[in-house]
Amino acid sequence: MTHEERIKQIVEVAYDRLCAKVTGQRIQVDNEASLQLQLASILKTLGELYEESPSERFNVELEKSVKLTGGKFAKSGTEKAKIDIWFSLEDIENGESHACAIELKYFKRANHREPNNRYDVYKDLQNLERYGDFVDAGYLLVATDHPHYINKEKYSPDTEGFDFRHGRSYRAGTELLYRTEKPYGSPITLRNDYTFTWQTVEAGLSFLFVAVAPRK
Repeated sequence: MTHEERIKQIVEVAYDRLCAKVTGQRIQVDNEASLQLQLASILKTLGELYEESPSERFNVELEKSVKLTGGKFAKSGTEKAKIDIWFSLEDIENGESHACAIELKYFKRANHREPNNRYDVYKDLQNLERYGDFVDAGYLLVATDHPHYINKEKYSPDTEGFDFRHGRSYRAGTELLYRTEKPYGSPITLRNDYTFTWQTVEAGLSFLFVAVAPRK
């Protein structure tokens, strides 16, 4: 198995274990910070099991700063960004290294910020698509206790484009507009196709886990 294949297996198994632990109430996730901490902890434990030679090293960082050599991130409006969870598997002997970026969102029903949150999810997808200089794979993980993100019957025409309900899809190149009088943000166009699938765990939470192919 190549380093790149192991990287993808690590994150997919870690996500599965996170869902199982939340379902079994072995861990409790109440906000984005605790989601980040718990997932990073699982990744560290799991990732070290994938070190197969004395020269291989698994590394994980939170809020890793990255900088584009050309262009800007739409989310920050600058060449700088911070990746919620970044991890890599490298061979210090031959210099081979493969890395993964994970962006996280945690939406509480009580916060009443639904349309803006939906826009922010697409912003994170847009950033993940630009991480090709820094990682080989990307993932977006969204957690929520609010069914509006998952199966609400209909959204307002002003923000209906920012839709990641269960079973919905996005076609690459489609421009999404925030059509209110004072838009929350500028239009968003993504490079990749996406299909959104939610998983509900038995602790009042649902998870959306999306693989993103980064480009340079």
